[in-house]
Amino acid sequence: MSVSGAPVGYDRSVFINCPFDPKYKPLLNAVIFCVAYLDFSPRLATERIDSGETRIGKILELIRDSRFGIHDLSRSKSAAAEELARHNMPLELGIDLGCRHLGSEHHRRKLHLIMEEERYRHQAAISDLSNSDLAIHGGKPKRALAGVRNFLAPHTTGDAPGPTEIWDRFTDFQGQLFIELAETGHSKADIKALPVAEYIEHIQRWMSRPR
Repeated sequence: MSVSGAPVGYDRSVFINCPFDPKYKPLLNAVIFCVAYLDFSPRLATERIDSGETRIGKILELIRDSRFGIHDLSRSKSAAAEELARHNMPLELGIDLGCRHLGSEHHRRKLHLIMEEERYRHQAAISDLSNSDLAIHGGKPKRALAGVRNFLAPHTTGDAPGPTEIWDRFTDFQGQLFIELAETGHSKADIKALPVAEYIEHIQRWMSRPR
């Protein structure tokens, strides 16, 4: 614990509550890269694999230990007839907001970014968020990255690079990562399914190289 009572690394930790389905993966990769590129620590429920650990327990720990929260509600709806809507993302957002207002003193400094694919859609499902300022990404990775950059930029050290520069670095990294993984026996399917922890490690390794 730090002197303020906050966990070590609390002020640089960003809890990412986003979908993990294949269709969303390009957006998730862009969001994770942006967080890491701005020198924050991306924290996700899938960052470690432990079958003996409950998912909700892991999520509570990540929320407690992260000052920032990014919550994408774009999958909080059914995709087909008779399919139940997915409520994990709104649940985790509610826990994070509750922690901000009911937690310890350092939790009162929490900040949140709520993202959606379409403007105003959240108002029908979660009317309590009607007056909240959401970032709308339209299902586009570049727009999601820009929303995250604009959210975190005021809390970086020095001048934060613009969304276009970060996007260009992201595309450079993705190309290099594909080449490196292909050379080490990864198929296209393997690369698409790369575990989050490994993906973050590759970003950090790439950022440490002289450019």
